[in-house]
Amino acid sequence: MHEVLRRWKAAFDGHQPDSMAGLFTPDALFQGFGPTVLTGPDAVRGYYEAVPAGRRADVTVLHTYTVGEQVAGGFAAVTFGDAHGWEARVHLSLVLRRDDGDWRIRQYHVSRVDTEHSDLSR
Repeated sequence: MHEVLRRWKAAFDGHQPDSMAGLFTPDALFQGFGPTVLTGPDAVRGYYEAVPAGRRADVTVLHTYTVGEQVAGGFAAVTFGDAHGWEARVHLSLVLRRDDGDWRIRQYHVSRVDTEHSDLSR
């Protein structure tokens, strides 16, 4: 998880859509900020091509798990930002699959963190 997110952050910060797409499995499911669930590396590439250059991501891994030797997953806190003060805090959920000895993202989902509604028991 840590290595995949290190590569993801480097590709995101460097605005490298091809590198981003290469991190995903051919059958990947991707839910970013938009309302549509995307499928596969080509759709992921298109998503990241539309992200303005200069955006950065700060990533903190919160939890990881494994299921056997071929599947892993976890959660990370991510803060996206840019030099103009734009910022978005999210929780990122990943499911990873080992393909040909390399870990790739099989499922990607972001959920905005809204502190105003963080406690549903109120």
